[in-house]
Amino acid sequence: MKSEHLYAASTRENGEKRAALAPEIIESWRNFSKTVFKAGALPEKTKQLIAVAVAHVTQCPYCIHSHTAQAMRKGASKEEIMEAVWVAAEMRAGATYAHSALAMDEMEAAEKV
Repeated sequence: MKSEHLYAASTRENGEKRAALAPEIIESWRNFSKTVFKAGALPEKTKQLIAVAVAHVTQCPYCIHSHTAQAMRKGASKEEIMEAVWVAAEMRAGATYAHSALAMDEMEAAEKV
């Protein structure tokens, strides 16, 4: 199930409106994006799988839809995509655990006052 009812539709018209408001910047953005996702040291499929994982961590629904579709177009299997999502989940959870050290420091500091 897609979540369009929670977010504005990503339409060609909306994209054109954004581009008209900052044409030089959108052109730079498009070139940057094309360059980033070209095959290089990493193949395109791998780059799209990374993007799927990052999109889940940043919780961008538009990116999740777009990069999941792109990953499949580049040959990623459903299993590979789901593993990328689980890697993202572990990294997000791991960061929460690691940052608990900040709360621990603050609790200890509060006890000294």
